[in-house]
Amino acid sequence: MMMTKNNVDLLGTLQEVKKVSKEVGSFIYTECLNFDKDRIEAKGKFNNLVSYVDKEAETRIVKVLSQLIPDCGFITEEETISQQEKDWQWIIDPLDGTTNFMHGLPVFAISIGLAYKKEVVLGLIYEPSRDEMFYATEAVGAFCNQTPISVSKAPSLSDSLLATGFPYYHFEKMEAYLSIIKTFLDQTHGIRRLGSAAIDLAYVACGRLDGFFEYNLNPWDVAAGTFILQCAGGQVTDFKGGNDYLFGRELCASNRFIHKEMLKTISEKWHE
Repeated sequence: MMMTKNNVDLLGTLQEVKKVSKEVGSFIYTECLNFDKDRIEAKGKFNNLVSYVDKEAETRIVKVLSQLIPDCGFITEEETISQQEKDWQWIIDPLDGTTNFMHGLPVFAISIGLAYKKEVVLGLIYEPSRDEMFYATEAVGAFCNQTPISVSKAPSLSDSLLATGFPYYHFEKMEAYLSIIKTFLDQTHGIRRLGSAAIDLAYVACGRLDGFFEYNLNPWDVAAGTFILQCAGGQVTDFKGGNDYLFGRELCASNRFIHKEMLKTISEKWHE
């Protein structure tokens, strides 16, 4: 039978995603306590790192999720399964914040998004160090654990706290990017760099942050977080104000109220 958006039980699927995220999150957290730095690998560039924990976590997640929706495709960071484009697609980062994890900094998360025809319909981010699980479907809205969440009500940049990240490569745009950061530092309460785009987006969704921007992102970094944020009342665009943020490698996310101000600053500094 053709699996359409109408005949997949998203709430039941969400429960299974929660379960595997908890199990794999426990594995990741335990490994963090006694991590073996000799088992770090570099993916291409030195500062784009991967560990045996990333790979094992992804393998465990994929094993469960591949059984939930027949003939579902996968987009995963570690490519432990064939990357195939299908109507239904899991978009997975098994350990977002790998560098934090390797150094014992407890800011990292599992990020799992489910898309139907390239439209995300389910998102979950689990931060095992804090035992916080952010999740959303269109039917139920956005939650942290069992509590509904919504974006902040900060009305302007001058009332806001932002987050950003830095790329692992493509440094040719760094001067323009630093200029954006400098301007935002003058306009806001400050900028934080947590080291996990998934957590940044989850924190905007629950109102701890008011906005987030970054470039050179991958779909597995943002699929779950952008959907959760939108379900929590926030706004997500690319740097031009369009919708090419999932695969377009640049993203501006906010509580909606400060979005135009953020885009104005970015557009003034960002040159293609």
